[in-house]
Amino acid sequence: MKSIQLCGLGNGLVDLEIKVTSEQLQELGIQKGTMTLVSEQEQQELLQKLSHSTPFRCSGGSVANSIIAFSALGGKGAQKTILGNDDFGIFYEKEFLDLGIHIDAKKINDQDTGTCAVLITEDAERTLFTSLGVNSTYSTKDIVESTIADSEWLYIEGYKFSEPSGIESIFHSIEIAKKNKTKIALSFSDTFVVNFFHDPVSEALKSTDFLFCNETEAEAFTNNSNYEENFDRLSSLVKNLAITQGKKGSRIKWNGQIENFNAVDVTAIDTTGAGDMYAGALFYGVLNNLTLQQSGKLASYASAQIVSQMGARYKGNIKNFLQHID
Repeated sequence: MKSIQLCGLGNGLVDLEIKVTSEQLQELGIQKGTMTLVSEQEQQELLQKLSHSTPFRCSGGSVANSIIAFSALGGKGAQKTILGNDDFGIFYEKEFLDLGIHIDAKKINDQDTGTCAVLITEDAERTLFTSLGVNSTYSTKDIVESTIADSEWLYIEGYKFSEPSGIESIFHSIEIAKKNKTKIALSFSDTFVVNFFHDPVSEALKSTDFLFCNETEAEAFTNNSNYEENFDRLSSLVKNLAITQGKKGSRIKWNGQIENFNAVDVTAIDTTGAGDMYAGALFYGVLNNLTLQQSGKLASYASAQIVSQMGARYKGNIKNFLQHID
């Protein structure tokens, strides 16, 4: 019996969230809703231009957000990443330890913890400027094999494909998982991931047991705008699949069963972490003996609650979500 249900492999980032207006983004020449990899200097220059606002800080990273949600609901989670030996790194690690989540994260001297400037406009859209920091050095030597071996599932973040050493670590982790009968889940994470790293993503899909993506990521991967055809195409590549469509809901295929789920109607304030929360809650349901119907309802409700507040970390008792699954 393995002691960890879900182990994440992803970038360790501290989110710096700032409210801005659409007009400010236009003045800065920034395209709304995008994710851009930038240097630390470029990120600092951007933050300086927005220094009238004080950033809200929380630990982040896409898969990390899912692992935290999964664990807060009661699942047994773990996270694999890398941090700088700095204030942000200490802050990041402490949150995981306080939540009782096993974390494999070396803290490297003279390296900066990754940060993500999250610009949130009045329509709740988020625009990301990510400085990977020490994450860009993550490699096979940082992987603790025993953690993957002791996990039922390994959940891989698509953003890790953005660095050559990250790609190597993904495929090394996949081999460890296969050797130890650990199932593999993958998140596309962003359209730029499937656009620029299509070949390694496609190769990883051959070993994937569960794929998470949203509608636009699916379109980018298939180069097709037809949702039904995209769902069928991806279903032919992986055993289990979840595709989210924002306000239009989501569709899940799990163990041969397919269900559609309506989105929960809320007033959106900040969409940061909505997909991450959806994945974490869905994983909790399907790995803890909830029915697919209950699991999908939980994921839909949880993602709606996260967009109705600022930040990717839910501020209430997440276990109360379980009251809304019947």
